[in-house]
Amino acid sequence: MKLLRHGPVGAEKPGAIDANGLVRDLSLLVPDFTPDWLAPVKLGALSAIDLERMPLVPQGARFGAPVAGLRQFVAIGLNYRKHAAGSGLEIPKEPVVFMKGLTSIAGPNDDVNLPEGSEAGDWEVELGFVIGTVARKVGVTDALKHVAGYCLANDVSERDWQIKRNGQWGKGKSFDGFGPIGPWLVTGDELPDPQSVLLQLFVNGDLCQESSTADMIFSVAEIVSYLSQFMTLLPGDLVITGTPHGVGLGMKPPKFLKRGDVMTLKAGVLGGQRQQVI
Repeated sequence: MKLLRHGPVGAEKPGAIDANGLVRDLSLLVPDFTPDWLAPVKLGALSAIDLERMPLVPQGARFGAPVAGLRQFVAIGLNYRKHAAGSGLEIPKEPVVFMKGLTSIAGPNDDVNLPEGSEAGDWEVELGFVIGTVARKVGVTDALKHVAGYCLANDVSERDWQIKRNGQWGKGKSFDGFGPIGPWLVTGDELPDPQSVLLQLFVNGDLCQESSTADMIFSVAEIVSYLSQFMTLLPGDLVITGTPHGVGLGMKPPKFLKRGDVMTLKAGVLGGQRQQVI
């Protein structure tokens, strides 16, 4: 299934993509895609819906983040071999973990508003996943059983705040709108292997990032297991898994976002995003 939320900011309704690629509204059956709807029993009930009997969503409707009430926004850094090598850094022996503010979450095509005075805005295409059942000290073998689904993410970053303001990465990554998510959440039955997703990001039509998630240092299963050793992962927790090489900071000379730029992201079954920088 591809689950989504459509409508104006703060008034999104649940929906899904049918077999013909059309967007269907599910608000007659489901109040919203909150964390309790990510449980296996609830996902099973959703999969039984005859989507073609549900109302069509008008073309051009805004998409919001595919899950409401996300509880934690966890991010993994330096998780692609080529990215780490291109940054001149050693391959991490354990995942690099930081947090993004929940208020940074935005729809996949919402504008990205750079903070006043920003001269170091940057892009990061990433694979994200959302937890469906409580994960506490789980092993790698069972880790994916706790994942409700996968999504595309752009870990928008302001490098001066990230690097030059006492080295706490979350500062540069938590501005409002710096976490576009979606357009939909793809359940595990449609993406049985999260390590085979091709990620691409373009800026003004120029390809900047392109990599398979096969290049990840720590797989999704390893990340779930690792995080669950020191924090309990709850239904509705969002985790983004690191970005490939090709970010603006790594270019020579560095290239950063300016107002009017357009970022376009593509990730196969995970869909695409488009954000204009304002």
